[in-house]
Amino acid sequence: MNSKATPPAASRGNASPPPAPASKPANGAPVDVSGVAELSKRVIGNVENAIVGKRKQLVLSMVAWLSGGHILLEDVPGVAKTMLARALAKSLGCHFKRVQCTPDLLPTDVTGTSIFNQKNSEFEFRPGPVFTQILLADEINRATPRTQASLLEAMAEARVTVDGKSYTLNPPFLVIATQNPVDHEGTFPLPEAQLDRFLMRFSLGYPSIEEELRMLDLLQFKHPVDSMTAVATAEQLVAAQQAIRTVHVDPRVRHYLLQIVHQTRNNENLALGGSPRATIALFRCSQAMAAIRGRTFVTPDDVKKIIAPVMNHRLILRPESRLRKLTTEKVLEEILSEIAVPTISS
Repeated sequence: MNSKATPPAASRGNASPPPAPASKPANGAPVDVSGVAELSKRVIGNVENAIVGKRKQLVLSMVAWLSGGHILLEDVPGVAKTMLARALAKSLGCHFKRVQCTPDLLPTDVTGTSIFNQKNSEFEFRPGPVFTQILLADEINRATPRTQASLLEAMAEARVTVDGKSYTLNPPFLVIATQNPVDHEGTFPLPEAQLDRFLMRFSLGYPSIEEELRMLDLLQFKHPVDSMTAVATAEQLVAAQQAIRTVHVDPRVRHYLLQIVHQTRNNENLALGGSPRATIALFRCSQAMAAIRGRTFVTPDDVKKIIAPVMNHRLILRPESRLRKLTTEKVLEEILSEIAVPTISS
């Protein structure tokens, strides 16, 4: 997938990116890169009225959703994973549904099923919770592999197949899945193919004392998410997803990005490196990060900001690397330190 922007002039180091054309949502209002930055600022600011001290994770969430991807939140219970999903859905004015994953959850409980109507003697399709705009799959690793796989087609192709018939999911369709990395009893680890469908994986972490005091103030009388109002629309999000594709990616930045991915494939500490899907994910997320920062072009720093959440769940360490207490984050840091960073002029 190549950027739609026109390549810059042939001069090295002083090439100015072309202006990004505007994209139009369903209501006709144009959305350009500056509009994407303003949209992100409104949404993040609104969510911060309910969730304290998670700006980095909110920015990553917006990057993922502007890129049209799905998020895997991996963290211990009680750190606001569900609240984050609800707050983002409310801020964007999107339909929101939640699935509590358990071992007895069936694929049809997620996708829906056909039920025989005795009045007209015909089967009628009853859509499941996957027919929404933002879906929270809570504790996804507690669902069986069969049920996990039922989400695979929906996440990859924005459609589901039930009883041999395909149903298209209306955009935007975004999944936030959560899992607890500590509790292994009664869980089914996500296979590599399923993990690769998530654009990003990151954690929220514990708040500081000051942040937790602020949280208590917000929760004293009522839950802050309940009183939240939308500051954007689903149509604006879809238009913004199109607008970020106009963000220019210099050939030198593309080469820098490709070097990182190829180094993961040849690294002695990794049994599995980044796939071409990882390359596309880095490319698209770097465009979104640049747009959120109000730029019409990508810099190497944009790539660095999203490299860990985009790549860490796609890489598999060798057994001997695990014994040496290495992590995928450390391997990525080593790879970044070995690659020359190109200089891009504004």
